[in-house]
Amino acid sequence: MSRKKMYRLLAFIIFTFALLAVVVSVELNRYANRSGEQLNNAGQNSADSENTADGNQSTDDNSGTVPGNASTKDSGSGTAGNTAGDTQEDDTVPWEDIILLFSGDVNITDYVKNKYNQEGIGGILSEDLLEEFNNADIAMVNQEFAFTDRGTPVPDKQYTFRVEPKYVQIFKDMQVDIASLANNHSMDFGIVGLTDTFDTLTNAGIRYAGAGNNITEAREINYFEIRDKKITCLAASRVIPEPGWNAYSNKAGMLTTYDPSFLLEDIKAAKAGSDFVAVYVHWGLERKEYPEEYQRKLAEQYIDAGADLVVGSHPHVLQGIEYYNGKPIVYSLGNFMFYNSIKQTALLQVTLNEKTEADIRLIPGKAVNARTQGLDSEADIAEFYRHMTEISFDIDFDSEGNVIR
Repeated sequence: MSRKKMYRLLAFIIFTFALLAVVVSVELNRYANRSGEQLNNAGQNSADSENTADGNQSTDDNSGTVPGNASTKDSGSGTAGNTAGDTQEDDTVPWEDIILLFSGDVNITDYVKNKYNQEGIGGILSEDLLEEFNNADIAMVNQEFAFTDRGTPVPDKQYTFRVEPKYVQIFKDMQVDIASLANNHSMDFGIVGLTDTFDTLTNAGIRYAGAGNNITEAREINYFEIRDKKITCLAASRVIPEPGWNAYSNKAGMLTTYDPSFLLEDIKAAKAGSDFVAVYVHWGLERKEYPEEYQRKLAEQYIDAGADLVVGSHPHVLQGIEYYNGKPIVYSLGNFMFYNSIKQTALLQVTLNEKTEADIRLIPGKAVNARTQGLDSEADIAEFYRHMTEISFDIDFDSEGNVIR
């Protein structure tokens, strides 16, 4: 073989081996890349598996707190439970009945003051009756005196009552919200005594009704907003010693209802702007258990004008209950806090439902040693309701004192 051919053959062999080396190198690189990707994928899958396991463990751990949420527990899964919970959630506040409380005549006499000075509110009012005041949304009393240490007694009047203003603390202890001043004693010490009473009650955060510095104020309508309902309290007197006790355009005094025109106008206005109208009126004959015919006629006029409840005082004894056009009339609640001893008294509890329909209940009591207290003897309680049924008109009471028609 010539040298030239040998060189060509050698060059071909070298070229062939070089080409083979390139091909092997390329294949080795491709193999290495595939192996790396597989290793990476295997690592990622392993991590994902661990994350999934951790996530499941987290879900299980969280489910340990789920039983506290009833909707989640009932749903069977967290997501479904939250959805159900959101669906079931209701921002509406459940209705809670409105409680009104009315007492009869209150006079902080020396008997009452002495016991209060010695023992505080517990010395003059039992815990059970105090709780009734505390639980009421609105508590109203008839104030049979002037809060003043000034003025002179009205001449030719057998009884005149005034109380030092510091004793308004008794009303605060009782959580009284409003006092009727429309009666035959709030002006026992003249206009100065009456205006001192205005100041004393106002400074104590207690409203008053049925009297004012002029007739416009005396006719002022007291609105209370309780759970999106407007409750109105009005007061007027059918008993005053002389015409000078009337309020006029330029003179302090009270609203009277001998001629009921003003009061009827006020009731109509109150009804137009509120959900429930209570009228507290001073009327009747002292010590008489049955209402006068004029009381019954006036009550009917008040209800025809829009009153939802009529409450009375002045006779110093209990009078009966009657319904007119479905509305209750409680003719007299008697004395609530007055003398050293009171044989029978009562608190009137009025419960208003969401439609402001009224159920009424009498809570019986008495006063012993100037302390007004609930009756605790079954025999006394039974006798109380028997007597009230006897002097009332076509009503009865259940065992809790709720009035049944």
